[in-house]
Amino acid sequence: MKSRTLVIVGFVAALFASTARAADTPEDLAQRAAESWLKLTDAGDGGASWEQAAKAFKGAVTKEQWTGAIAGVRPPLGKVVSRTVKSRQYAEKLPGAPDGKYVIIQYDTVFENRASAVETVTPMLDPDGIWRVAGYFIK
Repeated sequence: MKSRTLVIVGFVAALFASTARAADTPEDLAQRAAESWLKLTDAGDGGASWEQAAKAFKGAVTKEQWTGAIAGVRPPLGKVVSRTVKSRQYAEKLPGAPDGKYVIIQYDTVFENRASAVETVTPMLDPDGIWRVAGYFIK
């Protein structure tokens, strides 16, 4: 009886989890991808963040160019103190980019050595159906 109850509870939990995932919006999925990618960038792992980036990103910048850019830009800012979502906007057309499914996410970010910055992270839905980062800017 006890194992049967556990199976039913496990089934119900799995059902609720799959329902919650099915209800995720493109903005939610893109934000999860962005924040996973940002963890790599925050850790200074430019190589891993390039590997996890969108196909379009990899086509625009080589791994060596990306790791060099991150190594030059991020260390002077220091560690991330806080990062909060400022806005999320879904788009299918962006200037200078192929048509696709994008979410432009802006974060208000505080770094150790910079009290106020806006990070713009743009995940896109890659051809394999996975959201990956296609653009990153700090202002």
